[in-house]
Amino acid sequence: MDRRESTASQETFISLQQLDPSPIESPEYELDKQLPELPAASPPARSSTLGLSGSGHTSVYYLTRLQKYSSYVFTVYASIHLTNTSIVPLFTRSVPASEPYLLLTRPYYQSFPFEPLLITLPIATHILSGLALRIHRRNANLARYGASTISVSSRLEKRLKVWPAVSWSSLSGFVLAPLVIGHAFTNRLLPWIYEGGSSGVGLGFVSHGFAKHPFVAWTGYTALIGVAAGHFVWGVARWNGWMPVGNNKKVKRRWWTINGISVGLAALWMAGGLGVIARGGRADGWVGKGYDSLYAKIPLLKL
Repeated sequence: MDRRESTASQETFISLQQLDPSPIESPEYELDKQLPELPAASPPARSSTLGLSGSGHTSVYYLTRLQKYSSYVFTVYASIHLTNTSIVPLFTRSVPASEPYLLLTRPYYQSFPFEPLLITLPIATHILSGLALRIHRRNANLARYGASTISVSSRLEKRLKVWPAVSWSSLSGFVLAPLVIGHAFTNRLLPWIYEGGSSGVGLGFVSHGFAKHPFVAWTGYTALIGVAAGHFVWGVARWNGWMPVGNNKKVKRRWWTINGISVGLAALWMAGGLGVIARGGRADGWVGKGYDSLYAKIPLLKL
């Protein structure tokens, strides 16, 4: 018995002996892979408190709703614009016959306060809230995985990916933003700067641009219509919870349905816009010269 206790005491003594310090090796992270995003938070309980304080909602909640409902507001203008630039020309088969319909509705969305309320503010809110959401998720990834203490140069060197993955809807939005800004600059801002307004700019101005500068016009408007149609349809699917997630037959069928609707909307838009307006031809006389002077003032392009 004493021998057993002596042996146990000796083993305990050996196990408690001081060891030389040695560094602990950290596991190598797979830096090339995308860091997983934070899990979706469960919806907070409803509160009767009015305002932002005490409501229990985070900034993601408000940014998401700003992005969502601003797109709904802009859809009102987009529907009117689609009707005037595609559906009406598709039925009239003539640019001059379609001009009165554009002139009839344009005062409602090119005058104060309808223009900023239906176009400018919704677009700006939609873009800025989307960028703010991406920055917020990036900061959340940095804080969650401890990458906030790593310098930017080290992140680039190690190829650490902290930004959230770019979805098709986000990618199309990044492409669509400069196309929309360029379209608004050419057809709204440029006439306002040099002529004091865009009352003299209509479907004939667009037709003149296609006739005088076909490559730039066809490339720009085809990209604008195609990307816009896809962004609108996929955005509706996202806001209504119809996004295809998974790999079963139902998901594939939904994916094909969303893309089919996108192609259908783009085809309808192009049928009137590119099929009729783009083939309207040049404007003659002093009207054509006025159009030429406006197109000549577009910077960075030798039109």
